[in-house]
Amino acid sequence: MSDAPASPAPSGTAPTGSKLLDLVAVMDRLRSPGGCPWDARQTHASLLRYLVEESYEVVDAVENGTREELRDELGDLLLQVVFHARVAAEDPAEGFDVDDVAGAIVAKLVRRHPHVFDGEVAAEDLQARWDAIKATEKPRASVLDGIPLQLPALARADKVLGRLRRAELEEPLDEEALDEEALDEEALDEEAVGERLLELVRAAQAAGVDPEAALRTATRRLERAAREREAHRSGAGAGSGAGA
Repeated sequence: MSDAPASPAPSGTAPTGSKLLDLVAVMDRLRSPGGCPWDARQTHASLLRYLVEESYEVVDAVENGTREELRDELGDLLLQVVFHARVAAEDPAEGFDVDDVAGAIVAKLVRRHPHVFDGEVAAEDLQARWDAIKATEKPRASVLDGIPLQLPALARADKVLGRLRRAELEEPLDEEALDEEALDEEALDEEAVGERLLELVRAAQAAGVDPEAALRTATRRLERAAREREAHRSGAGAGSGAGA
């Protein structure tokens, strides 16, 4: 497998990415003796709230901010990655640093894009190819394994449904629970979906129901049923193989 090619820099200029070394050096100074006491006290766990906050601030900058605000928010998010890598480097037993982090993601991207770096013909379904490569990297008992429980309910439901659809484990829509307009996918655009979701939140509030908790519960119920179907399908496949 070939390595990812480096982007050439214009003559007389520093290569793209050189400022990342400055950020690493600043983080080392802050974290080292004589640096900042607050930075020195932080752990992976204590930094999590900032990682989440900065991620949402990037989203807000993309949707509502200026280019300058987006640049600044991406910098704040990048700081969190470098900060975590610096904390990790101090672990005496299982330490890793920012180079290990960068090296791992470079290797992963190259491995998952053989049609770019290995000269393979691009698969007709790149998502299916991507999923197949991921499956060889992280063997999992279920297609639903690895979806973070901490995701907001709507994002997690979307992730679960996407995994089930690609694995052909998705249940058919309950047409009795939805009106005819809701089933008309051609009539659903971003605005229409947003309005429908807002209507559901309003109805949930009127009924005294927490919509976030309700969706989490429904998604867990969907996952349990899907895992049962998945296990049944795997068992049926194993049985067919044994009888062949």
